[in-house]
This record gives sequence, C-alpha cells and structure tokens, in this order.
Amino acid sequence: MQILISGQQITLGDNFRSYAENALETAVSKYFDGAISADIRVTKDGNNIKTELTVNPATGSIVRASALSADAYASLDGAVSRLARQLRKYKNKLVERKNQVVELVDMAVIESDSQEEEAQEAPIIIAEMQTELPVCTVSAAVMKMDLEGLPALLFKNTAHGGLNMVYRRADGNIGWVDPKNK
Repeated sequence: MQILISGQQITLGDNFRSYAENALETAVSKYFDGAISADIRVTKDGNNIKTELTVNPATGSIVRASALSADAYASLDGAVSRLARQLRKYKNKLVERKNQVVELVDMAVIESDSQEEEAQEAPIIIAEMQTELPVCTVSAAVMKMDLEGLPALLFKNTAHGGLNMVYRRADGNIGWVDPKNK
C-alpha cells in the first residue's frame, strides 16, 4: 500500500512517520488484503492537532476518518480507530452483498462560502468531473455516504431503477429523496 504522509504547519519526525505507517497498515490489513493507497494529513488547529486519514481500499470506494487531539500520536490513534470501525462496517456490508453495478454519469461539485453567497446570486462551479453512479439500495447508499464523508449521494435505486438521493440533514438525521416516476 502506498502511504503519503504530510504535515501542514507542523514538522513530522521519522518516528511519527514510521508509527503512522505501521498503525495504518495494521488497521487496513485487518479488514482488506490489498488497499491501493492511503493519505495521512496532520495539521495544526489552534492548540490541537488534527489528523485526517483517507484510504482507498481495492474495492473502489474511499474511506475517510479524522480526529482532533492535543497530541499528534493521540490524534493519529483516534483517527485510526475511527477508520477501523468504518472499515469493519464496510467489510460486513460487502460480505452481505457481493455484486454492485455502477454507471458513469457527469457530475458537478458546487460549493460556496457564506460571504460569497451574499455577494453573488449564483453559486460557483468548483469542478466538473465524471464519476460513478452507484446502483444500490438505500441502506447501502447511506453507508457509502458515511464512509466517504459526503454531505449527499446520488444513486440509482435497485428497487425500481430510478434516481434517488440521500443526504445528511441539519438535525443529524438522514434524508431520502425518491421522486415519483410519471
């Protein structure tokens, strides 16, 4: 597995780098034999240190986890334990359903800051890309959204073949959009 370790506003020593590589390889190899790549980003956040992990298991999904602590090692351990929980849930779901069909669709990622939103009426298109549109059940879409840390996910529902969307609501619950086909 290829692991990229980077620090922003912080210097990472060789001991931390080897500790991070061993911790991440141990956690990932417990659930997946061959992960493609991983990214560890350590940043200074006020008086705390934030560790963000992104792992690309060989299954085609992306799993993200992060933790915030006063110590870099504690922050890394917290992120690795969260990642391990997510990988365990993901592995269990994969065992339950073996085949997943995907379809390519064009998608635009749109984000805007609150200050820009007041100044402009239309949002700015940050990037256009081609992405895979998963064909799955609603529960599988919620799991994929949680694993990838996405605010919303568009998918093709296996129950009826129509497009659906799941999203995280402001109150923390999950919303599900299932338009009527006419």
